[in-house]
Amino acid sequence: MLGNPRGLVADDMADPMSDLEPEVLIIGAGPAGLTAATYLARFRRRVLAADGGAPRACWIPVSHNMPGFPEGITGDAILKRMTEQAVEYGAVVEPGRVEALERDGDGFRARLNGREVRARAVLLATGVTDHHPDLPGVERAIERSLVRICPICDGYEAIDKAVAIIGKDDRGVREAAFLRTYSDRVTLIHTGPAEALTQEDELRRMGVELIRTPIDNVQLEGDRVTALGWGETYRVFDMVYSALGTSPNAELAGALGARTGDDGRMVVDHHQATSIPGLYAAGDLVRGLNQIAVAGAEAAIAATAIHNSLREADGWTVD
Repeated sequence: MLGNPRGLVADDMADPMSDLEPEVLIIGAGPAGLTAATYLARFRRRVLAADGGAPRACWIPVSHNMPGFPEGITGDAILKRMTEQAVEYGAVVEPGRVEALERDGDGFRARLNGREVRARAVLLATGVTDHHPDLPGVERAIERSLVRICPICDGYEAIDKAVAIIGKDDRGVREAAFLRTYSDRVTLIHTGPAEALTQEDELRRMGVELIRTPIDNVQLEGDRVTALGWGETYRVFDMVYSALGTSPNAELAGALGARTGDDGRMVVDHHQATSIPGLYAAGDLVRGLNQIAVAGAEAAIAATAIHNSLREADGWTVD
């Protein structure tokens, strides 16, 4: 059996699905998916979380804004603890990527690891994919905190440091403005076309240096980051932030016709429900602030809404 025994249902109501099937399928095993798995398992729901591998949180070298860890905690440790907690209460976390998702009557049918999985409700927690700069050894540089992807998470660690932002449009300007909170040595390395940068005057006003250079002239060397600027002058930085954006992993939602915003991320209501009945979304896939604390809060809301909707469908209502 997957997970804990099902939650209590009215005695005269037939079990709508086999006990061998999960009631809730969670697609994604990052902070949002694992939080929802824990909540739903503690609600005594049968839960299967499909772990597609390498969630965005695994890139975190050390998080210093994760509540409850004043000395910091690595992304891998966060995911390990959250997985152990979900499994402790009976959730099943299965490695594998859901290849297809479609409606099946009032529920859903998914393709996972070569088999068909049916569920009454689905939570999408598939997150986003970062557009990393095309640099040699960029993954290792992220692990060593030389290249960073979230100034909201770790801008504090940039205080008084020499900071560069790699950008290709005005998103780089916005990130430079944010990082000026922490340092007066901020440089924007603009790698896109000249016309994509429309706020050069704002950079000058903020005291942010601008370097226009192709991406292949930005290099990582040892414990420093260098950029080849005008006149073959090398600039050295303590850390580099990528402002190249993300792509939402919303293909499954798109196949169902779920509503998305202009940025491709999911549009949900205040219960994290999408435009498709029974389909919910939480975490970075949803429009809003990409933070673990936010993902966890959204997942808790979604899990509670799913549990209550299933109770109502099983005939448990309160007048």
